[in-house]
Amino acid sequence: QAHRTIYSTIPYIANCMQFRRMSTISLDPRLNLQAIKNPPNQHGVVLEEIEGLLRVHKDGNIERPPIIPTVPSTLALPHGVTAKDVVIDKFTNLWARIYIPSHPGNLPVLVYFHGGGFCVGSAAWSCYHDFLANLACKASCVIISVNYRLAPENRLPAAYDDGFKTLMWVKQQALSEPSEQRWWLSRCSLPSLFIVGDSAGANIAYNVTTQLVSRDPSSLRPLSLKGTILIQPFFGGEARTWSEKYATQPPTSALTLSNSDVYWRLALPLGANKDHPWCNPLANGVTKLRNLRLPAIMVCISELDILKDRNLEVCNALSSLGKRVETRMYKGVGHAFQVMQNSQLSYSRTQDLISHIKGFINQ
Repeated sequence: QAHRTIYSTIPYIANCMQFRRMSTISLDPRLNLQAIKNPPNQHGVVLEEIEGLLRVHKDGNIERPPIIPTVPSTLALPHGVTAKDVVIDKFTNLWARIYIPSHPGNLPVLVYFHGGGFCVGSAAWSCYHDFLANLACKASCVIISVNYRLAPENRLPAAYDDGFKTLMWVKQQALSEPSEQRWWLSRCSLPSLFIVGDSAGANIAYNVTTQLVSRDPSSLRPLSLKGTILIQPFFGGEARTWSEKYATQPPTSALTLSNSDVYWRLALPLGANKDHPWCNPLANGVTKLRNLRLPAIMVCISELDILKDRNLEVCNALSSLGKRVETRMYKGVGHAFQVMQNSQLSYSRTQDLISHIKGFINQ
């Protein structure tokens, strides 16, 4: 029986129409642009589907229709922002897109992980390129946007491993100062490192953070982890929360409960359920979190998101342990509003989000 789910593509298409003036799409294979060359039924039975974004066939074939354009790093950048793609590990095809604003002085560094349920998405997606270029410009920061490996071909912890490897790569570049990386390294304030992500990317940011702080703090030098920003973090659990069951969803919601279940089935290790600690950080109680030397954390929550209650539960648990947690609630918008921006309200809330990020990384 195929698990059929609906993932509305209307807001993504609307957002991507901002890029209709572009004349070319990069054909760089790193950009993961996968054209559909075969008829939809070429591979037979579909086991899992996120409509418009992902099909997993019984024969093992995986399709990711290119409904969201992947764009080159030079496209439609705000005035004064430079962006380039860099290879981190050619053997696993791990790469990142780095954004540098022309603002003076040494700037905070944000290592950013995109959303997409661990199964879809790219640092080259037009919606992320647009959002992060503007964030770099308006929040005056260097952003390293990571293109990590996707599930189900690479189930967790592959994305976490890629996140950790990226941080070690940044550390190595800072220690060796290779001339080819001076264009961005020379602009970085290495003691002001932040790990950031939205949705599944926020889950990656959280788990990479916990992995880092469980090690000797000197292992990151000359970098210093100053904070973590979780935007609508994609957590789950076997027991449904109130917002998962009853939240009033915007008609163009980017995340439904059925989509969420599909993503977790494809991303978690085979045989694991949604109370695996990578999915539900509170499944085994909060005692394991007590001794973690967590940095300051800002959690950004959408009022109409099915993840709202679970996000609040994590915030309350961390606060009860004395961790520094700053919670921001964005009223009237749903999941991933900052990359969809399909209404004036979501645009306004995105400006608020950028302002809050700027305040957090400069406090």
